[in-house]
Amino acid sequence: MSEDNNPNKGKSRSSRSPREIGARNAAILMLAVGEENATTIFSGMDDFEIRDISREMATLGKVTSEDVENVINEFTDAIGSGGAGLVGGWNATERYLMSFMDESRVRDLMDEMRGPAGRTMWEKLANVSEDILANYLKNEYPQTVAVIVSRIKPGHAAKVLAALPEELALEVIERILIMDNVSREVIESVEDSLKNEFMRNLAAKQKRDSHELMAEIFNNFDRSNEQKFMDLLDKRSHDDAERIRSLMFTFEDLKKTDDKGIQTILREVEKDLLPVALKGADDELLDMFMRNMSERAAKIMEEDMGAMGPVRVKDVDEAQNSVVMIAKRLAETGQIVLAEEGGADDFI
Repeated sequence: MSEDNNPNKGKSRSSRSPREIGARNAAILMLAVGEENATTIFSGMDDFEIRDISREMATLGKVTSEDVENVINEFTDAIGSGGAGLVGGWNATERYLMSFMDESRVRDLMDEMRGPAGRTMWEKLANVSEDILANYLKNEYPQTVAVIVSRIKPGHAAKVLAALPEELALEVIERILIMDNVSREVIESVEDSLKNEFMRNLAAKQKRDSHELMAEIFNNFDRSNEQKFMDLLDKRSHDDAERIRSLMFTFEDLKKTDDKGIQTILREVEKDLLPVALKGADDELLDMFMRNMSERAAKIMEEDMGAMGPVRVKDVDEAQNSVVMIAKRLAETGQIVLAEEGGADDFI
């Protein structure tokens, strides 16, 4: 490229911003390390970094050996001052941040970083459920939604659009069709908004309550161990035991769902699993399952249960727990509602 076509012609180093100087130095390093090494380094960058460095590479023109040496010396000095044998990690990072930041801010920052996996904001969004992302986007301006949807992977974008209100989804599609190149400033503004408003709140919501965690663990105990540890905990900390009991969901709690929910569960449960699970059910729950089957299926179920004879308690517990896990998965995806005894407005 000639000097006349170089946009940085006549622009001294001192008049350039730190970002421009950094991009120029990176471009010189990329040319210095060779094509093969540069390709490896580029593969770890996001689109904006690649674009900035590539633009500098394209407009560098002739670089003197003195400039190359200065850039390499700056680079080696920067990494050399850190010493050898460094080991990074979450705990080390947190301790380092605590040395100069407010504790609550550090906690927020660490929660945010520990959110959905991904190096860039767009990689993080790829690990967010389409329903959760759509629920957030439905309250945003259509143009903002269009920018976000246009930058996530097509498969994920399709699911997000399908989960949006129809009218909003159509408007987003129309805006994407006429969208020109979006400026970096707009993208950065959207990224900041996603980071500060969405990812931080999502990370906070994903913090697990310790009692909820233990309730899930107790749900996976067999009956004898569940009773043993609950009795021991009850003696040590009655309040904690009661809290865990209130959060546990058992096979008997399936009585609290409706017939439509039972029918959905029946479609998901393996046929040879259900007779074992129902072998330990009381008459009310057994009747609930039976009346939601076809007459022929109910008759076969009754015959299977009669033919199997005595069943080990452990096998019944495992079968019932499998059904409970299926029910909870269906509830999490909104296919069924598992209502607690508190009333019609309470859900788990």
